[in-house]
Amino acid sequence: MNTVVCMKQVPDTETLIKVNPEGTGIATEGIKWVMGPYDEFAVEEALQQKEKFKAGTVSIVSLGPDRAIEAIRTGLAMGADSAVHINDSAFYDKADPYATAAVLAAAVKNLEYDIVFLGKQAIDDDSGQVPAILAEMLGIPVITQVLKLEVEADKSKATVTREVEGGHAIIDVTLPAVLSAQKGLNEPRYASLPGIMKAKKKPVDVKTAADLGVDVGAMTVIKEMTLPPARQAGKIIEGETPEEKAANLAKALHEEAKLI
Repeated sequence: MNTVVCMKQVPDTETLIKVNPEGTGIATEGIKWVMGPYDEFAVEEALQQKEKFKAGTVSIVSLGPDRAIEAIRTGLAMGADSAVHINDSAFYDKADPYATAAVLAAAVKNLEYDIVFLGKQAIDDDSGQVPAILAEMLGIPVITQVLKLEVEADKSKATVTREVEGGHAIIDVTLPAVLSAQKGLNEPRYASLPGIMKAKKKPVDVKTAADLGVDVGAMTVIKEMTLPPARQAGKIIEGETPEEKAANLAKALHEEAKLI
């Protein structure tokens, strides 16, 4: 089973996010960067499929600046075999989902794969659009928010359980296909010390967009980015009895909040 995992380095979920002075993005100073949490599920599933079939390769493809190599090495330490690092400032600074998918597709086309895995979304921009656009550019099916995967022995088809509103959908899909991983698909492994040491020697092919023959630009532009307004202080509803508190609550909702 040959798989490719498209992975993104993102700010740690505990990072305090600030908007840059221009109001066009986040201030990157002092941020701790990690592999996208949903991408961890994607890497783990790729590794499990390789172990299940006892053959094949797991390749990581990542678009990002020099620092992205840290997240790439994490995937290699988990057990991936090789990686492609697309390091091009024209893309990682300004790429929207379309431009990101275009450069990822150009890299993936040069690799052997039965499945292309991604996280269901990146937690920085939360667009969730790249998996579908990537699949369209590769000309193969896509199933998003995957919770369970069963690949047939001949690797021609897979049965996928995906999350839908209010339940699950079970879908048969022909391979190759693009699958985006949802929390619950698996439990990502920790990189072992031997894995970390081996990762330092695994091949990472660094490419620019020009190397891949891609010159498409972003289709969208961020005009302004702001933090959400601070939450107002709550109000404690007073009263001697439950009935009095309920009456005071109804009065506050009607006269102050204007909700009833």
